[in-house]
Amino acid sequence: MNIDFNGGKWLNEPANWRVDDTALTLTTGEKTDFWRETYYGFTRDSGHFLAFPTPESFTAQIRIQGEFRTLYDQAGLMVRLDENRWMKTGVEFTDGEAFLSTVVTDGQSDWSVSHPFKELEDFHIRVTLASGALRIQASRDGSFWPLLRLAPFPIADGYEVGPTACTPERSGLTVRFSEFSIGPAITTDLHDLS
Repeated sequence: MNIDFNGGKWLNEPANWRVDDTALTLTTGEKTDFWRETYYGFTRDSGHFLAFPTPESFTAQIRIQGEFRTLYDQAGLMVRLDENRWMKTGVEFTDGEAFLSTVVTDGQSDWSVSHPFKELEDFHIRVTLASGALRIQASRDGSFWPLLRLAPFPIADGYEVGPTACTPERSGLTVRFSEFSIGPAITTDLHDLS
C-alpha cells in the first residue's frame, strides 16, 4: 500500500514542495547535502528528507523522476537513526553522468557508485533492513530488482525512512517521488531479482 506523503516529518524542509493524490514533488534548496567527514573533511546535514517511522525490520521502495544534470545532483531513499548513522541511496550525478549511488554512514561516510542500467531519469529504489543488514536494490520498471549493495547497518528498535534529495553545488532541482511503500522485510534469496 502506498504511503501518504502528508504523513511524514521533514528534516530540512524545502521551500518549495507539494503533494497531490499520487506524488511528492520538491525543488531543492541552495547547496544542500548529507555527508560526514570522509575525504572532504566536512560534515553536512542540510539535505531534504521526509521521514516516516519504521519497525526494526522493513522493506521500503519508491519511484524517482528528475533531470539530474549538475555535479552531485541526487535523489532517492534515506534510512536514518541520527545525524551520525544514516544511509542514502538513489541517483547521483558525477563525472558527467548519472549513477546509482549509496552512502552508508556510521560516524563517517562511505560512498559507492554503480551503473547496472543508464535510464536514471525514471527508476525505482528498494531498501530492506533486517538483522543489521541493509539490502539495496534498483529497478527500471519496478519488477526486476538487481542488487545494488549489501552493507552492515546498526541494529535498532526502529528507524526513519523516506525520500531525500540534495544539490550540493546548486539549488533548483525538481524531483517527483511516487509509489512509496513501507512493509515487512522481504526475505527472498539475495540473488532473487523479483
